[in-house]
Amino acid sequence: MGKRLLQQRRGAKKGISPSHRHRGDVVYPPVNSGEGKVTDLIHAPGRTTPLATVNVDGHGKVLMIAAEGLKVEQSIRIGEGATPEVGSVLPLKNIPVGTHIFNIESRPGDGGKFVRAAGMGATLVSAGARPVVQLPSGQFKSFEPECRATVGRTAGGGHKTKPLAKAGKKHKIGKSKAAHYPRVRGVAMNAVSHPHGGGGHQHVGGPSTVSANAPPGRKVGRLSPKHKRIKRRKSMR
Repeated sequence: MGKRLLQQRRGAKKGISPSHRHRGDVVYPPVNSGEGKVTDLIHAPGRTTPLATVNVDGHGKVLMIAAEGLKVEQSIRIGEGATPEVGSVLPLKNIPVGTHIFNIESRPGDGGKFVRAAGMGATLVSAGARPVVQLPSGQFKSFEPECRATVGRTAGGGHKTKPLAKAGKKHKIGKSKAAHYPRVRGVAMNAVSHPHGGGGHQHVGGPSTVSANAPPGRKVGRLSPKHKRIKRRKSMR
């Protein structure tokens, strides 16, 4: 009788970063216009980007994703009356075309959902009724004009170039971000540990595609493609 698969033993909470690794909610303050001062730049173990502690007038302390080049004691503007400087938070309708932005709101007031990883930056390519933004993946996406974004690029872009030197450090860094290391291939395991394991040499041993209705112990590899649903247009009479 074979064992449960490794991803099954991890349970339903796999891929979720531990809550004690986060400093708090990183969202925009619910103010239409105002000014804040950066009091500190802190490290967040559960994130790739450093965070900035900002004291906003009339709202108190908030946590924001730090922009590249942001400094302590620097003042930033928030709202429609702000100038498009690095670290300023503006609606997309007030940002010039061609500006690098990050932490873009999906809906006005949700605090920011897009482009939040370290070293990332999107580009505002067109304005109008639905501003269009080119994301770091190259995809073009339209947003509502009232969605806010931060001018600049996210800090911490060079974190991948730092040598780790030891496997244990890689394991600890991944653990804080809910990433498991090392990641063993299924064909390198024993036959009792994985459906792809065992054999005289490393090979899958059968079709690598599985049905979407396969049981959990067998659902490994590539899921079979979904059936194409052809939309039949009604004939015009």
